[in-house]
Amino acid sequence: MSNLFDDVVLGFDQALKTLTGQVEASRANPAGDVVELALEEEDRAHAVGLMRVNHAGEICAQALYEGQALTAKSDVARQALKSAAQEERDHLAWCRERLAELGGRSSVLDPFFYAASLVIGAATGLVGDKVSLGLVEATEDQVVEHLNRHLSELPKADHRSRTILEQMRRDEARHGDEALAMGGESFPQLIKAAMTVVSRVMTKTTYKL
Repeated sequence: MSNLFDDVVLGFDQALKTLTGQVEASRANPAGDVVELALEEEDRAHAVGLMRVNHAGEICAQALYEGQALTAKSDVARQALKSAAQEERDHLAWCRERLAELGGRSSVLDPFFYAASLVIGAATGLVGDKVSLGLVEATEDQVVEHLNRHLSELPKADHRSRTILEQMRRDEARHGDEALAMGGESFPQLIKAAMTVVSRVMTKTTYKL
């Protein structure tokens, strides 16, 4: 019981850090040495909208992994989820940095997305590690497709955002592969299609809000 209480307290602390922008990256920002080029106002606004969506996605990833780790059945799965969550924290910090550079803000819907993702993650973990790891793969598959779209939509002069998203795409693809290698259950295409619909609704709302 004490371990569960400790995990809940630590999880609450992590939630506060995530939602208040206090998460720090463990890796250097991949765009650190990339030259910032001037953007037209329309291009800057579009880049802000895209990076706001990506930031919100990383808010969801934090909550999802925290919820799954909290209810994971095995220590192996729990540690794998926590390891992936650390890389997602890197992504979150990089996206927040880029938003600030572009003069943008995070989404007002972030607390709602965090709460909803935490519940989904915890519920999936209760079902079992096989399904929980399968959700990781299905989610990361969606994220890679989403990043591909954003990379094609980014203003050509926004090399800093592009470099960040390219590193994120590599990490997300690896997370999905590792989840399946650990025994995750591959989700049916019908479920993945439903996840795509939900993802696009979130994208449209977060782009402006």
